[in-house]
Amino acid sequence: MKYRTLGKTGLEVSALSFGASSLGSVFREVNEAECIQTVNTALDLGINFIDVSPYYGLTKAETMLGKAIRNIPRDRFYLSTKAGRYGADEFDFSKTRIIRSLDESLKRLHTDYVDILFLHDIEFVPAEIILEEALPALDQLKQEGKIRFKGISGLPLQLFETFVPKVELDAIISYCHYSLNDTSLLDLLPLLEEKNIGLVNASPLSMGLLSTREAADWHPAPEEVKRVCKQAADYCTSRGEDIAKLAVQFSTSNERIPTTLVSTANPDNIRKNIGWLEEEMNTELLEEVIDLLKPVLNKTWSSGRPEYNQHNE
Repeated sequence: MKYRTLGKTGLEVSALSFGASSLGSVFREVNEAECIQTVNTALDLGINFIDVSPYYGLTKAETMLGKAIRNIPRDRFYLSTKAGRYGADEFDFSKTRIIRSLDESLKRLHTDYVDILFLHDIEFVPAEIILEEALPALDQLKQEGKIRFKGISGLPLQLFETFVPKVELDAIISYCHYSLNDTSLLDLLPLLEEKNIGLVNASPLSMGLLSTREAADWHPAPEEVKRVCKQAADYCTSRGEDIAKLAVQFSTSNERIPTTLVSTANPDNIRKNIGWLEEEMNTELLEEVIDLLKPVLNKTWSSGRPEYNQHNE
């Protein structure tokens, strides 16, 4: 496993990190035993950064993760969770709710601190609430020692272009913008590097688009993006390859992107994902797949308030 520095946090994080959303049964029903085994497998094979949120499975992911890490020495891993989003359409970024939210998360996670607390999907609320309520809450929690570092997360890249120059941040989570079909995150790197902000890249499979299975009904991508991604996946299959393997190798190979989150509640899957990092990437196939995906390269979708989606097609 490779390790890279997460910006000004100084944390040396694994190139592949564990997104615990799957532990909340957000993709399929999972049981406690396989959740615990998956987390233990990830840590035993070199992953040292775990991310979760009270939103995932409506607190189930945090509860399952808490059971998994309860008896693991806290210095074996870095842990981040989120606050502000609690349901599909339930947001509360008030100072009192952020502070209470973390206390609730700490109880579920059986720990007395998290390494990073991210404000979750902030594109859905007015910027004033984030600036006047949520970020001051993170500052207070940092002073109290309940969090070590603070960050924001969301889909639109314009969100980060708006906030990063204005406020003091330690890290961000960006998802679906550094994968085989969308590399627009590269445009944001100069700003992040200038501010020395730690970058967590999420969803190298574009929330399931880069898969031989049909995209989920809820997936917000335009139909053309779904169709072309499926064609690329089927092409890999015809070559005896798995597009998921190529996607994970591609997203984790860029040295400028410290870590990439993958999510599974299957110990064999996390073992397979980690193993892919040790294998040589099929560069010929990579070129062919990137060529197939060119018609939809960097085509994304809107999320949240209109002011953060002006670049979207």
